[in-house]
Amino acid sequence: MTLGDVSVHTSDRFPRRTVHLDFHTGPDIPDVGRDFDPVTFARTFQDAHVDSVTLFAKCHHGHLYYGTDRPERHPGLAPDQDLLTEQVRALNAVGIRTPIYLSLQVDEYAAREHPEWIALGEDLKLARWSASAFEAAWNVLDMSSPYADHFADQLDEVLRRFAPVDGIFIDMCWNQPSVSRWAVDGMRREGLDPADADHRDRYADLVAKRYMARYSAMVEKALPADAVQGVWFNSRPKTGLPEERQFLRHVEVEGLPTGGWGYAFLPYVARFVRPLGLPVLSHTGRFHESWGDNAALKPGAALLYECSQMLAQGLTSGVGDVLHPRGVPARAAYELIGSVYRHIARCEPFLDGGRVVSEVALVVDPALGDNPGAGNIGAVRALQQLRVQFDVVPPTADLGGYRAVVVPESTPVDDELAERLDAYRRGGGAVLLVGPALLRNGTGAGVPALPALPGLPVEGLAPAPVGESFLACQNVPGVPEDFPVIGHGSRLTARALPGAEVLARVVAPYFPRSWDRFCGHSYTPPADPTDEAAVVVGDGVAVVTVPLLEAFHEHGLEAYRRLLGAALDRLLPDPVLRAGGPVHLETTVQRTATGTVVHLISFVPSRETPELDLVHDPFPLLDVPVALRLADAPRSVRLQPAGQDLPWRHDGAYVHVRVTTPDGHAMVVVDHD
Repeated sequence: MTLGDVSVHTSDRFPRRTVHLDFHTGPDIPDVGRDFDPVTFARTFQDAHVDSVTLFAKCHHGHLYYGTDRPERHPGLAPDQDLLTEQVRALNAVGIRTPIYLSLQVDEYAAREHPEWIALGEDLKLARWSASAFEAAWNVLDMSSPYADHFADQLDEVLRRFAPVDGIFIDMCWNQPSVSRWAVDGMRREGLDPADADHRDRYADLVAKRYMARYSAMVEKALPADAVQGVWFNSRPKTGLPEERQFLRHVEVEGLPTGGWGYAFLPYVARFVRPLGLPVLSHTGRFHESWGDNAALKPGAALLYECSQMLAQGLTSGVGDVLHPRGVPARAAYELIGSVYRHIARCEPFLDGGRVVSEVALVVDPALGDNPGAGNIGAVRALQQLRVQFDVVPPTADLGGYRAVVVPESTPVDDELAERLDAYRRGGGAVLLVGPALLRNGTGAGVPALPALPGLPVEGLAPAPVGESFLACQNVPGVPEDFPVIGHGSRLTARALPGAEVLARVVAPYFPRSWDRFCGHSYTPPADPTDEAAVVVGDGVAVVTVPLLEAFHEHGLEAYRRLLGAALDRLLPDPVLRAGGPVHLETTVQRTATGTVVHLISFVPSRETPELDLVHDPFPLLDVPVALRLADAPRSVRLQPAGQDLPWRHDGAYVHVRVTTPDGHAMVVVDHD
């Protein structure tokens, strides 16, 4: 049977409000799909303002949910029931898109029938999510084994039955090293050494790239001519996208803040994927914690916060849910989702065709993957709090469209990046370098301390002796000049050149703290200023010799953020946006065909369990000043989606308004074109 008469393809518009409908259903569940009703099913999503639902063809248990003669078909489905086809028909009939999900490296059916296909560690232990045979856990399959062909057969059947498809979501696609006989033979054919862990990692990446190319080519043949989605390979680091985008038409970002990703994840990853130019769908979950927490709902304010972040970052929204085995969506879940999507749908008309405005590029090391580390998380948090509009980019990115570049301490500056930064600076761009990024090719033993850029406003750059130091700030708003601030972490020594502006000098302690010589609880008190400079600005370059961004993440000291802000103010004295209000306020700017939109997001996650940051309420904004750089006076300024006219003042360079809103997310819409 084919679905040529079902109109699987529904719309050429990229989905905006989606649901990822989990359906990992074990073989011992007896009544799969028993209560499914197509009318109720479709109306549930319609009423919740959902325009796309990702449906399951194959789950982690390895079972299939459509009419098929394959033995993997779920045993709990009635013999005459074709659940996936019925779901697709029901949703397509009301104009809702239906991408199809298949699990890849987690397939319990295949693992049970072919245990030899399970990946093996160096110790010959099975790759499994638990070390115990008596704990429920997923096995991980080896993509260099015949399982790759087994999956291709399943994918081929799905594509033949459901073409043209609205997209394919392939899950659990990380690089999985293995020492199976297939993996060892494959490494030898590639000239790699199976005994070398680095070679095993390289081979795992090669295997992944090959199956991505294979499966992507299969999916492309099953897409409509006007496809806006293709295949998505989930569970891979987004920093690999510049290379892997050849297999893709769009990007999806999985990130449940209470599911281990945290609230710092999306602001980092969204800014990395956004400049790639592909449409991006992000999804959180309606779960209180993570996937599998099926019987718990998160607070409505938390879901509103998460989806508003996606909208403000230029992404479209997705919410993860799980369908009960009997096939009936939970009413309470869709009341929650619908309440949030109602707000998102009201906001969307003001953002049509918009693009996010970014003035600053934060250059990160792609080797960090989706785990950006302390320096990059600290950078993202500090820049957000400073209202800086920025992207996160790899060292190979085109920097020409940015007014300033920040290179944090965790990004190695090799010869190629150093030359690109020098060319960017000579072209008029401003550069801020932090810690080890000041030195070309690192600071290790035996490596000459060569400056990352010529003409820095300092001399004598070199690793400093180990030990605490303090920062005496000058002309930094909000930081007392007569109160030296502890400088956490290892620093570099440097002396400011004549004419450079010093924002912070190094103050030495009486003596370094050690086991046999110490004073007080934590560190030896500051003694006298030195001739060393810690933060220096001159000729379009800011030098920060201390690991300021790592320290901000690890210690959260307000003076660090203010010091970074003072340096950026010298490099970028006329930013596109200035905004007051509480520190936690998140801002983004989007340009549309008719004007500019400033997003204001105000929620405060609080740590309420040992591992969970929870959001219960929006944090009201009261008379917050907002200034948008605009050469000419606007025609109107309104607060949306409330539809409220805002009094405004134009000073020749900026349009100024003051905003009061209790809603957690609001948009200042400036009509000027």
